[in-house]
Amino acid sequence: MIRAPLASLCLPLVLAPLLLGVINRTKAIVAGRKGQPLLQAYFDLWKLLQKGAVYSRSTTWVFYTGPAIGLAALLVATAIMPFGGAAAAVAFPGDLILLAYLLGLARFLTVVAALDTASSFEGMGASREVTFSALAEPALLLALAALALQTGSLSLSTIYTRIGVGSWGATAPALALVAGALLLVFLTENARIPVDDPTTHLELTMIHEVMVLDHSGPDLAFIQYAGALKLWLLGSLIVGLVVPLRSTTAWIDVAAATAGMFALATLTGLIESSMARWRLLRVPQLLVGAGLMSALALVLMLR
Repeated sequence: MIRAPLASLCLPLVLAPLLLGVINRTKAIVAGRKGQPLLQAYFDLWKLLQKGAVYSRSTTWVFYTGPAIGLAALLVATAIMPFGGAAAAVAFPGDLILLAYLLGLARFLTVVAALDTASSFEGMGASREVTFSALAEPALLLALAALALQTGSLSLSTIYTRIGVGSWGATAPALALVAGALLLVFLTENARIPVDDPTTHLELTMIHEVMVLDHSGPDLAFIQYAGALKLWLLGSLIVGLVVPLRSTTAWIDVAAATAGMFALATLTGLIESSMARWRLLRVPQLLVGAGLMSALALVLMLR
């Protein structure tokens, strides 16, 4: 295992917002527009951190503390996520379960903060978020279970170290199913098309964006930065599987994984440019399909 835990910890903290810039620039190029600067997400975060927060009289401490604790949960998740063959800053057996719980905790805090505003509009978005997440979590856990079974480990660092080019030669169908299921979870958990449109402002279609309408200033900056970290974390699960370069040179592995992350961001932009957001009734079918893909991969690993 490559002993470079600082790479797996520092890279997402610095580069995660850049993924949003790559997605937006890809969509702009496909549409024939100049688009936003690649560093626009950094500019937005800096601007929000310099502003003050406005709070409704109907909100309580739940609304005030939700963004900060949610960001803290994702920072801890970043510490246990390996990247590019580099071990995570914190690794132990069972950390893959902790990763799922931390993602769920961050989502829960966003939902309860939205409900704390006493807004029926934000309550609608929170209800949709919980419904889709409840369908996405089984697909994520089954996919991680399949990888754990294939590598014989319950630690993310060990799992992604043992997955290499040879693993694809031995269990390519199962790994392809896991990668497909993780891609669907990636799009769902990050509120991307076809599940949600992060740029929409139509009341009847908003899911994630409607839950953060009342947040402002540093609180909104925490939410946006946490969203970028979540994009990186779930993307790392896919890239570590699809780009299994495990050489003896740490910087080559990390560079390959970083290129894979930006390729995934480009793919996300292409997906959002080539299709529209699906009807709400079709999204559960998509997530059930992701769960079935993960379950089938688990069955193939058991053979």
